[in-house]
Amino acid sequence: MNTELVTRPRTLERKVQGRPVMEGAGVKINRALTQSLQQRLDPFLMLDAFKSDDPQDYLAGFPEHPHRGFESVTYMIAGKMRHKDSAGHEGLLENGGMQWMTAASGVMHSEMPEQENGRMEGFQLWLNLPATEKMSAPWYKDFKTVPSVTTDAGVAVHVIAGQSHGTSGLVEKAATQALYLDLHLPAGSEFTQAIPAGHNAFIYVYRGDVEIEGSAVASEQLAIFANDVNSDGIRIQSPAASRVLLFAGQPLQEPIVQYGPFVMNSQAEISQAVADFRAGKLGAL
Repeated sequence: MNTELVTRPRTLERKVQGRPVMEGAGVKINRALTQSLQQRLDPFLMLDAFKSDDPQDYLAGFPEHPHRGFESVTYMIAGKMRHKDSAGHEGLLENGGMQWMTAASGVMHSEMPEQENGRMEGFQLWLNLPATEKMSAPWYKDFKTVPSVTTDAGVAVHVIAGQSHGTSGLVEKAATQALYLDLHLPAGSEFTQAIPAGHNAFIYVYRGDVEIEGSAVASEQLAIFANDVNSDGIRIQSPAASRVLLFAGQPLQEPIVQYGPFVMNSQAEISQAVADFRAGKLGAL
């Protein structure tokens, strides 16, 4: 049976409405997880959602830019995006695919649309790296499909990272134990997921609306689960058909210092990242 036993589900701590931002060369984005939530949702740093049928909202793309000190996970629902970076990687991210990039010591990369019309929709998550890995070698991989399983309640679970209902995701991270699921819930269904009490957890609803222990969460809202030492997981109920991203991870409990595309543990490390970028040393082969 595809079940995750949860007897003491977490309650809802709060709901957060994303804010519209412009990134890259002018791409419209809904930033669901902002910098103010980084400590609370450690090890997660940022979550951006992008969705538009208007090419003017995405055609400018994300020309070459730097990163250091974290990982980015891009999950595409619809559309095509071409990735190129200074480590020599290149790939096309398409419908249902996922790209995992560990920027670590530094990389220059670009993400450009490979379409001139139609819908582009997806998500980019920033996941922190522990201090011991921030200056390791960059890594990158494209995945054309994501492992999935259907629960006894009829919920389709796409396992991007971690494990759920007997299915392993594409990536396992020892330090953060990151869980990243895309849940497609039929009307009237319920989903449960066992999560260690010490891990931070939240959802982002991108279709329909759901209920968390009696509290409604609407589309395009982020909802944070309360941390309770007595809890053993989460429960999501879906009165109507909905789609939800679920995240959970073990906090690194290290200082977080962010300056634009650089996320380190101290201001001195940020200053070094900026200096390396200006000197053309960031991501150099």
